[in-house]
Amino acid sequence: MDRPMNADTDSQNVGSRFLSPAGQVLQRLPAFAQDPAALAPLYRAMVLTRAFDTRAMALQRTGKLGTFASSLGQEAIGVGVASAMLFNDVLLPYYRDHGAQLLRGVTMVEILLYWGGDERGNDFSAARRDFPLCVPIASQVCHALGVAYAMKLRRERRVAVCLLGDGATSKGDFYESMNMAGAWRVPLLLLINNNQWAISAPRSAQSAARTLAQKALAAGFEGIQVDGNDVIAVRAAVQNALDTLRGGGGPALIEAMTYRLGDHTTADDATRYRAAEEVSRQWQFEPIARLRNYLVNTGAWGKERDEHLQRECAEQIDRAVDAYLATPPPAPAAMFDHLYAALPAALAPQRDSALRFASPEDKRDG
Repeated sequence: MDRPMNADTDSQNVGSRFLSPAGQVLQRLPAFAQDPAALAPLYRAMVLTRAFDTRAMALQRTGKLGTFASSLGQEAIGVGVASAMLFNDVLLPYYRDHGAQLLRGVTMVEILLYWGGDERGNDFSAARRDFPLCVPIASQVCHALGVAYAMKLRRERRVAVCLLGDGATSKGDFYESMNMAGAWRVPLLLLINNNQWAISAPRSAQSAARTLAQKALAAGFEGIQVDGNDVIAVRAAVQNALDTLRGGGGPALIEAMTYRLGDHTTADDATRYRAAEEVSRQWQFEPIARLRNYLVNTGAWGKERDEHLQRECAEQIDRAVDAYLATPPPAPAAMFDHLYAALPAALAPQRDSALRFASPEDKRDG
């Protein structure tokens, strides 16, 4: 087995994988991956996610976007999860999951508006059932439990899919929600993006557990570990879990092993707490090159197609960025419009005050 993780993670607990970093098949591929051409959409989604990520970082560095959390090196997780979900399932993402959001129908403009501080970015035009990105650590696990419990009460064949980082597994929200999910047997899938770092805290400093997946055992349900740099492995594990959950099998947990190749966010400087050599070593395991290697090896992909895809992604992103930058800023009163269905009486005077100091154009918008 290859060694895709840092020094405190050995090759025996990477979990299930189908492709080596060189694109070699390690075991029989699942049904959806039997035809290499059928994997091209997954490759495209990962390439688009990284290109969008790169552009968003540039926008932030030039003062056109707020703090941004990169998914560099973790694209297989968001794409693998979202590609296995059904439209009526509910995604509860955390702040590094724009890859999953894009595949679920959230637009680039909406994501940029959100990171630009505009709540209109959370008013999804397509993914109406999905939750917005969650920045507080692990609070989305509580929300996901509630969503899954509602699905069970209504006898719906739907699943709540909650994405979280390895740092979130150290929070009480995670343990409490996991315990209740096991006791109530709700259709909840918890997907841990174990990128080895919770800001500056390495995985080894967060928990003495051999794996994060095994934490599910205490709550009475299964936890498995997969190679999060292998999009086939991620999708296969999620698809199997969702099929079981839809059949009433109770909650499940998947720990996807990957590595955060960039800073925690644009407000972070990872060079202060980890060695450049460690990061450099991890680039050989990143997920996009792995799938591209496989597709090229099978003759399903080539240089011309890759160059065309890069141009296509760049053009799509250019259009989205232009639309985002051309969006008029929200009116001052908009800060009151996206929190409550009906504005509480106590806040009405504050809204009136905001309108009083607004320009005539803003008053019309408000």
